[in-house]
Amino acid sequence: MALYALGDLVPRIHPDAYVHPEATVIGDVTIGAGSTVWPQAVLRGDDGAIVVGERSSIQDGAVVHTAPVCPTTIGDDCTVGHLAHLEACTMRNGSLAGVGSVIRHNVVVGEGALVGSGAVVLDGTEIPPAAIAVGVPARIRPDASDPQMLVAAAASYERRGPRYKAELRRLE
Repeated sequence: MALYALGDLVPRIHPDAYVHPEATVIGDVTIGAGSTVWPQAVLRGDDGAIVVGERSSIQDGAVVHTAPVCPTTIGDDCTVGHLAHLEACTMRNGSLAGVGSVIRHNVVVGEGALVGSGAVVLDGTEIPPAAIAVGVPARIRPDASDPQMLVAAAASYERRGPRYKAELRRLE
């Protein structure tokens, strides 16, 4: 993996986490137990902290950044879909950021909430627990999510981490 300190800012990765060799982790980033970070994902904690809880998945090509006035926090059992962009926001436990979604500054994605594929969630939006946010800009549909399905989605990636850690090998 491309793991970088930036001055005094050093990533902290739990030994039970899996970070793919082609992912990039820079600076003030904490990755919890059982979490997975997949190819071409970038977690760049230069302006502030990024915290990824336990059993969460940062999928291929996702970008997680922060801002000086607002950290980026991803709770436990979360999924950040392929090519999603999160910046200076909070994802509560069991939430999901869909493929290609954009979640901006000071957004809070409630517990068990889902941000749909391609959605753009504008600065300062609060998505209630178990809601779905879809569209550009995102519109919120209360109580439309299936939180158990979202946790199951995160768990499928947690189970892949140990296999990749043990079996992945590069072929030249």
